[in-house]
Amino acid sequence: MPTTLLLTADTHVPKRARDLPAQVWAAVEAADVVVHAGDWVDVALLDRFEERARRLVAVYGNNDHGELRRRLREEERVELDGVRIGVVHETGSAKGREERCSARYPDLDVLVFGHSHIPWDTTTDTGLRLLNPGSPTDRRRQPHCTYLTAVANGGELRDVELHRVVREQ
Repeated sequence: MPTTLLLTADTHVPKRARDLPAQVWAAVEAADVVVHAGDWVDVALLDRFEERARRLVAVYGNNDHGELRRRLREEERVELDGVRIGVVHETGSAKGREERCSARYPDLDVLVFGHSHIPWDTTTDTGLRLLNPGSPTDRRRQPHCTYLTAVANGGELRDVELHRVVREQ
């Protein structure tokens, strides 16, 4: 049976936004598994994700301290419907990212990361897929706030889709 995924990172609540957009909360509730690649900022947001997500796989980011670092790890690994997924906040600069990540994570199929707020979807020479969902609350220099959805099914990650967050009126 396929496993639906929501991939997000860099939510920065309440520093960049008072809350997540309703569109993102709806995606949290619709997904079988939510993957969050860090920079929560406030433990209250983690609590809300834990309440609303069916399953949460999450790490802390460089802006997360105190209770967030006590409750979350720097890296997580999970196998979902045959897909070996790793989660980490930072991977370093874009230059050389594929080679660095291939060397560091040779046993993964997918690595979800954050930090830059820049959506990223590449596959390395070793077959490792690198995914950064951007940020649903802080677009920085990007044209839109974003998140990703995907489906894990039979050892493959498919239907990876970048979603643009629509501003609420």
